[in-house]
Amino acid sequence: MDAKEIEPKQTTTTTWNRETIPKVMKIVSTKLPQRDLISLLLVSPWLYRTLTSYPPLWMALDFREMNKAGDRLIAATSLPRYQHVKEINLEFAQDIEDKHLEVLQSKCTVSLQKLESLNLNGCQKISDKGIEAITSTCSKLKVFSIYWNVRVTDIGIKHVVENCKQIIDLNLSGCKNITDKALQLIAENHQDLESLNLTRCVKLTDGGLQQILSKCSSLQSLNLYALSSFTGKAYKNISSLPHLKFLDLCGAQNLSDEGLSCVAKCKNIVSLNLTWCVRVTDVGVEAIAEGCTSLEFLSLFGIVGVTDKCLEVLSRFCSNTVTTLDVNGCIGIKRRSRDELLQLFPRLRCFKVHS
Repeated sequence: MDAKEIEPKQTTTTTWNRETIPKVMKIVSTKLPQRDLISLLLVSPWLYRTLTSYPPLWMALDFREMNKAGDRLIAATSLPRYQHVKEINLEFAQDIEDKHLEVLQSKCTVSLQKLESLNLNGCQKISDKGIEAITSTCSKLKVFSIYWNVRVTDIGIKHVVENCKQIIDLNLSGCKNITDKALQLIAENHQDLESLNLTRCVKLTDGGLQQILSKCSSLQSLNLYALSSFTGKAYKNISSLPHLKFLDLCGAQNLSDEGLSCVAKCKNIVSLNLTWCVRVTDVGVEAIAEGCTSLEFLSLFGIVGVTDKCLEVLSRFCSNTVTTLDVNGCIGIKRRSRDELLQLFPRLRCFKVHS
């Protein structure tokens, strides 16, 4: 065969190997889990070079539920490809302690300068000391979650708010040792906060909540699940949150119709959980119907003081928006079969939120 005939084929093959395959691999790799992506690095030297030279692939570190997560985190952030990491997920990771976060503070500061999201959910060995270490290196942090941590106190929250001025999403669910002092610090330093989860933060009182409601007017999501210690007065200033879309008041035993009427002034609410709000009656639900006409999700589970009347009013204002409605346990509502609810709310898709 003539050499001139071979040359075009070789050129085409070379172009395919050097240009097309790397482009395809970059596209495909963005869809892969972290573990699979790392496995690809072992396939060949050229693939290793191709992938490690593409920064968008190395913006996240996911050690969720992994063993030896602390050591893995330190090793990963020491690698050049993770110099621009924006997200770290350590949710329920094993073997992550304060000492690991202190090592990051002393040796891996450069890698964490662009970090925007940090998930420490369920990392129960982390204390205020670890929070101080990690937040001192992450000034651009926007999302911070530390669900189910009973070691963190107001001191840890103080480090968060002083070191990370750009936070807009804060999850403190289950942090049972934080008090009103923490909420005061949050309110004074993060008035642009958009999402706050205070589920089961049992030491909070009306005073702390009022700090949040009076200063964090940008809130779009507020979770007050299982906080029965608030009095009826605590809920009245929720009306000062004009951008609120998600509100969870499950178990708010002192929430009355008067308080719920104040909630109804938040015209943009699309999701409202009133499960076990036992003092609520038709009056409060009707106020919500008339005020929150964009409502999509509503749970009235376990409220015995509501009747068919409130559903009729709700249908009048929200029949075209409600897709989830839980009235199980509402013994005062007699017409609550699937077909009867669909007549009132034709877009209904979910009839049970709680089991």
